[in-house]
Amino acid sequence: MELTREQRAEILIQALPYIQKYNDKIVVVKYGGNAMINDELKEAVMGDIVLLSLIGVKVVLVHGGGPEITEMLTKIGKKSEFVDGLRVTDQETVEIVQMVLAGKVNKNLVNLLQNKGGKAIGLCGMDGHMIKAKPANKRLGFVGEITDVNVAPVLDVLEKGYIPVISTVGCDEKGNSYNINADTVAARLAGELKAESLISMTDIVGLLRDKDDPTTLIPKVYVSDAPKLMRDGVISGGMIPKVNCCIEAIRRGVNKVFIIDGRIPHSILIETLTDEGVGTMFVSGNHI
Repeated sequence: MELTREQRAEILIQALPYIQKYNDKIVVVKYGGNAMINDELKEAVMGDIVLLSLIGVKVVLVHGGGPEITEMLTKIGKKSEFVDGLRVTDQETVEIVQMVLAGKVNKNLVNLLQNKGGKAIGLCGMDGHMIKAKPANKRLGFVGEITDVNVAPVLDVLEKGYIPVISTVGCDEKGNSYNINADTVAARLAGELKAESLISMTDIVGLLRDKDDPTTLIPKVYVSDAPKLMRDGVISGGMIPKVNCCIEAIRRGVNKVFIIDGRIPHSILIETLTDEGVGTMFVSGNHI
């Protein structure tokens, strides 16, 4: 159904308060999962990010690329091994990770954003020593734990009107590269940048009271409630590290953190520019 001119104008008017609220503010988007594999969804997400950028939002895009890394490792005959959801990364694997994330995936996203009318520059955590790291766990090899973050390169790119597209490869003083979890990087960067919000795009509708029932979405979580939700098993499995990253971002000064379903077209716009929202919002404070 095609919208009339009046309906289009009404939509813009309703979005105006949100546009004003986010104007000149930093929003970090963590992008991964299904929304990254499906070409149609990828096009929609890049279009949304360009739109936010054009209305004055300073978008920082942090991306993963697990499936692409697995695909490349399979091509060279190397089996992927995971411990507690993290990829075991030996010297050969970290070179592949760097090549795929900082090369193929990063530059493809930059190209897509520019084809949608945006201005984008690709960075990885090694550029300007943006993300310094050390081994997180000997068993995992070159999987990194962040030791220091330098946001100056990100701020420089934003100041020139570009969208920074950041791949999550870090480094240490000896020149070693590290594969770092994208949720962890996004949370830390959002905190250091004093972002208005962090939006984590996932393959689920948000935090569910009953993981098997999508109608039990919890739209708002106060960080003080998270420990009880973990004890009750509402937050479990792979959601625990994701929620911990959300809490970390809030504690570092981010106003709001959203976990949204990247499979829904234009979910970023629905979450930022409307009352309804599509996922779970984390905020500081206590549930009254």
